[in-house]
Amino acid sequence: MLTKFLNPKNDLAFKRIFGSEKNKDILIHFLNDIFGRTTNPIEDVTFLKTAQEPEVAAQRLSIVDILCQDTQHNRFIIEIQVAREIGFTKRAQYYAAKTYIEQREHGIDYIDLKQVIFLAITDFKIFHKKPGYLSHHVMLDKNTHEHDLKDFSFSFLELPKFKKKKSELKSMTEKWAYFLKHATDTEESDLPMIVGDDKIIQRAFNELDRFSWSVEDMRTYDAIDMKQAADRDITATAKATGKAEGKKEKAIEVAKKMLSKGLLNSMIVEYTDLSEVEIQALQLPVTIHRH
Repeated sequence: MLTKFLNPKNDLAFKRIFGSEKNKDILIHFLNDIFGRTTNPIEDVTFLKTAQEPEVAAQRLSIVDILCQDTQHNRFIIEIQVAREIGFTKRAQYYAAKTYIEQREHGIDYIDLKQVIFLAITDFKIFHKKPGYLSHHVMLDKNTHEHDLKDFSFSFLELPKFKKKKSELKSMTEKWAYFLKHATDTEESDLPMIVGDDKIIQRAFNELDRFSWSVEDMRTYDAIDMKQAADRDITATAKATGKAEGKKEKAIEVAKKMLSKGLLNSMIVEYTDLSEVEIQALQLPVTIHRH
């Protein structure tokens, strides 16, 4: 079924909404809502270039990193993760630490190092014993619970734990969680109940209107969507069998779907890890031998 609104968990859609200069105010609104910044709100952000290690970047097509800083130069890392990743919380801490250290490369003294705030939006559960869908983690004194070390914080928005219906939404955080989880299930007639008088979330929905996207952007969106679906299938197979068997077969299946949609070979190579030769072989006509 063709829906009006695209999936905000798709890499391209997510970055279009939260990682583009023209929609910077949507990101600011979102961060203030998620972190409850009613006092001392974030007023502006500057997008920074995200540096990824090549071997990690090649394998992490299901993750989008948005790196930005506020007017006080505190840095925010925002990720969306749709495929379950072993050691995800470890990598979150690694990325935060790396971002913190990189400030020193610009000649900043230790005393002037700024905060690093890591926010992950996941399409799977991370903390199974925690009932809440949004959790904030900071470093506290073990005895007094005082918050003396303030430069690192980690927040996780676990979408499977969010259960509220559109008629039950009250806070802005709940509206954002609903948007991220249920945008593709939403009809235009639902928007007054979901959005209310909040024009920013309305604009976020508008960015997902498939009929406002170019043909080229929709092709890229579809390619990413198929890659994410393949990743989920591979993960499910690996969980069921204890192995990642059939990965090549799944990549070929995805490549055939991409070819049927007219996507370029170079894009198919990028999203399936098949070689150019293997892609070309899939395009060869079948010769029928008659005896």
